[in-house]
Amino acid sequence: MKPVTPDEALAAVVGSKPLPRTELTKALWVYIKKNNLQDPKKKTIINADDKLKKVFDGKKSVSMFEMTKLVSGHVTK
Repeated sequence: MKPVTPDEALAAVVGSKPLPRTELTKALWVYIKKNNLQDPKKKTIINADDKLKKVFDGKKSVSMFEMTKLVSGHVTK
């Protein structure tokens, strides 16, 4: 896959170097799990910390599916 470049908000979470989308998603999940941001009762919900709120357009929590859409708005090809 062709690498994409994270913008400043997403780079704070996954780093600033260009990554294929698959690697970007893996890095995002590493961050989410490392910081225990997955909702304990409903695993498909991600609770945002301050860095992720910038990526999630200020939302406190989003579903995994919505997260994918929001992250797409923070990369350039």
